[in-house]
Amino acid sequence: MQPAPSPNWILWNEFFQYLQQRGLSPLTSSAYNRDLIQLSQILPANLTSTGITRLHLVGALKKLSGMGDKPASLARKLSAWRTYFNFLQQQGRITSNPTSNIKAPKAGARLPKAVPAEKLNHAFDQPTASDPLSLRDQAIFELLYGSGLRLGELVQLDLHHLMLDEHWVHVQGKGNKQRQVPLGQKSIAALQRYLHHRYAVAGENAVFTSQRGTRLSARQIQNRLNVWSITHSSDRHLSPHMLRHSFASHVLQSAHDIRAVQELLGHKSISTTQQYTKLDFNHLAQIYDNTHPRAKRRNK
Repeated sequence: MQPAPSPNWILWNEFFQYLQQRGLSPLTSSAYNRDLIQLSQILPANLTSTGITRLHLVGALKKLSGMGDKPASLARKLSAWRTYFNFLQQQGRITSNPTSNIKAPKAGARLPKAVPAEKLNHAFDQPTASDPLSLRDQAIFELLYGSGLRLGELVQLDLHHLMLDEHWVHVQGKGNKQRQVPLGQKSIAALQRYLHHRYAVAGENAVFTSQRGTRLSARQIQNRLNVWSITHSSDRHLSPHMLRHSFASHVLQSAHDIRAVQELLGHKSISTTQQYTKLDFNHLAQIYDNTHPRAKRRNK
């Protein structure tokens, strides 16, 4: 996290260490950094940590809403602020958290649309150039769709996380939760082709590296996916999140096993998986009616 000019109530280094201890990813820590910078720009410059009140923060939310922030964005920023003031309270810098009685704005359900399997297969099965950059990008996108990884999880992959002979990849998810995810044949083949031409500097263990040999960033991967979508004749914009959602939806449609999808995605709560995969509750109701002895309906 790069500190920015700010009031003295923002303890950048201590807070970043606190986030690391909690197991938050670098992407999440960076987002918290941005949200705190924005808050510091809205609040009066002469405030101290003990002087920030609930009214100040409610006012900040209203100002952001007036600037066009959507409920989901406001809720995320409030969550980041709440985490920071919890940290200050634990440090004894403040006696109470000014965000404690602020309710997050309600956001309507927004689910990404899964790309039809035949469209993704058409895009992925087109011939790929044999230069190192094209082989790397193909391996990245096969892995995003083939194993349903989060963007942050893919960025953090190191060489020892790949178990190609066993057809598994070891993933470190949110909160440092570890899981193993199967690798499909297409992903394995793409990874094997890429690894023969991988750029690397001495000591760099990242699976996916830039042409300078350093670990690829999340932004670089998103940009490469945009380019790849165009060159592979995709009729829509593709994002890592959309590929992950498509992976989950296609597995669920075939297997009808939400618990398996929950494990594959690394979700702590099955309710998250239900929203993520747009679970077909009519299908669940039909299974219940057909299998539970007290649920069967008699035809009249």
